[in-house]
Amino acid sequence: MIQPVILWTDALIFVLLAVVFSFALYARNKEHLRAPWREVVRSRMAVASLVVLTVYTVTGLLDSVHFRKALPMHEGQQEVQYSGDVLSLLDELLGDMRTQVEKTYSSPFAMHLYTRESVIGDDGEQYRTFPRLEYGGVHLANREERSADIALRTGQALFQAVAVMLVLSVLLAAWLAKRWNLSLAAALRRILRGESDVPWRTAIAAIFIFAFIVTLTANLANVYHVFGTDKVGKDVLYQTIKSIRTGLVIGTLTTLVMLPFAVFLGMTAGYFRGWVDDVIQYLYTTLNSIPGVLLIAATVLMMQVYMDNHPELFETMAERADLRLLFLCLILGITSWTGLCRLLRGETLKLRELDYVQAADAFGVPKSTILVRHLLPNLLHLVLIAVVIDFSGLVLAEAVLSYVGVGVDPTTMSWGNMINRARLEMAREPMVWWSLLAAFSFMFTLVLAANLFSDVVRDAFDPRLRAQR
Repeated sequence: MIQPVILWTDALIFVLLAVVFSFALYARNKEHLRAPWREVVRSRMAVASLVVLTVYTVTGLLDSVHFRKALPMHEGQQEVQYSGDVLSLLDELLGDMRTQVEKTYSSPFAMHLYTRESVIGDDGEQYRTFPRLEYGGVHLANREERSADIALRTGQALFQAVAVMLVLSVLLAAWLAKRWNLSLAAALRRILRGESDVPWRTAIAAIFIFAFIVTLTANLANVYHVFGTDKVGKDVLYQTIKSIRTGLVIGTLTTLVMLPFAVFLGMTAGYFRGWVDDVIQYLYTTLNSIPGVLLIAATVLMMQVYMDNHPELFETMAERADLRLLFLCLILGITSWTGLCRLLRGETLKLRELDYVQAADAFGVPKSTILVRHLLPNLLHLVLIAVVIDFSGLVLAEAVLSYVGVGVDPTTMSWGNMINRARLEMAREPMVWWSLLAAFSFMFTLVLAANLFSDVVRDAFDPRLRAQR
């Protein structure tokens, strides 16, 4: 028996997902919205980046479905009691990685602890050695068997990834054969030769790579600590995967908060000019004059004091950490809209002087209609580009803020917290390097894919570039 738990960020994530799907259904019947996206999916770089972003998004969504498990019933107990640990679907899929906790540090694929400890032998003598791990490599008798075991499990993962790729390729070919009015074999040949507008061959190759990574992780992570363990013995790979949700929440929800301010105020200032423009300029100039880190630190610390003084408002630690994460998204959104607002203001000042806008104004078209139907579509490419680029910057901002101690709650798994802890680990002897490498690798992959995708989106949605083509 489980008890569903809906955190604030969970609800907002699924609301945002519903908005995206609603926009996709709306855009299906609008050729002017479909045309740029067709250009996007024809790019190999965009398709490969989209596969990466999809994998990260699915992981984040699985980690956003939370629940609490029921505790065992005792004799005479009438009411069901639930555990204080808030779990997610991702925790269930990751299996025992969450509970396989060692004593302290261990390096990737190690079978022994990373540091020596004093051990009393069978003869009663005390000596220093590297104790055997409780979970990592426990199925092996000695260290010499490890290489062969890893190679065998890698081969199994490769076979499973190939099987997944073949199944997906056949399903894709069957779907496209129906659309192209071809046989299954002919559609499959067309895909493999790259003769379609959409680079399906690139998509299949990217899916195969990620399928291999997933199957390899599934084969190795249950018997080894693939990225080692941290100071308290927790699996680093588990922490890195769980940090994906935090990065996505920071990037998406902050953008959701920032967009209404930037779009509305930027268009209003550029179109109405005069005192309206002066007030809005004064507002974002004043906000820009305050150092962002200091403003964020002050507000986050005030929120922390409030939560410390009202512990009765939070039933679990997860709810407390989630509220701080949500508040960080809000303050980041409030402080990051000024750049896009200034950009949209300048573009609106130029667009309002064009003939079709002047004609609409002369014919008495309402100001709101001019803003929504004439100006906003021509600013959409700037908004989309800014959203994707800001997403990358916000993911990196979380790491920086956590590094200086004003980021997410210390109990929240995030790449920023991992990097913050790694700065001390890198200074010890022997050096612990795998936590930093794991966090950096996952964060770098997400940010790189987002930036590459944004380049293609910019080229497809910019009306000036489309006119040149």
